[in-house]
Amino acid sequence: MLALRSLVYTIIIPGTVTVLIPYLILSGRGERIAQPWAVLQVLGLVGMAVGATILLRCIWEFMATGRGTLAPIDPPKELVVRGLYRYVRNPMYLGAFILLLGEAAFFESFPVLLYAVAWFMTINLIVLLYDEPVLRRRFGDSYERYAAAVHRWVPRRPAG
Repeated sequence: MLALRSLVYTIIIPGTVTVLIPYLILSGRGERIAQPWAVLQVLGLVGMAVGATILLRCIWEFMATGRGTLAPIDPPKELVVRGLYRYVRNPMYLGAFILLLGEAAFFESFPVLLYAVAWFMTINLIVLLYDEPVLRRRFGDSYERYAAAVHRWVPRRPAG
C-alpha cells in the first residue's frame, strides 16, 4: 500500500511541477526545439535524466527508509539521513530543479527557465518556513544534529 501511495503522490506532486506546468508553459507559447540534438538539447536531456534519477531515488528512500511518502499529508515516520540525504538535506528538491533546468535547456525556453528559478525560490521559502520547523518538531535533536552536519542546498561529503 505504501508503494501505491508513493506512486500516486509522485504522479501528482513532482508530476505537476516537472511535467504538467512546463508542458502548459511550452504548449501555450507554441515553443519548439530550435535545432534537434544541438548541444543544448543534449545537455537538457542529461539534466532531465540526472534530475529524474535523483528525484526517484529520494522518493524510494522516503518509502524504504522513512516508511512514508513525499506528500506532507503522508510524511516519512523516520528521519531519512542516508543515500543522497547524507550529502545534502534537500536532494529531492534539487533533483526537481535540475530536471526543470534540463527542460529549459532542451526546449531552449526562457519561460521554463524563469519558472524553474521562481519555483526554486518558492521552495526555499517553504523549506525555511515550513519543512524545517516541522522536521525540528517531529524529530527533535536527531534533526538538529543532522541539520548541523549536512548543508541545506550545497552537497558536501559527509564527515568521518
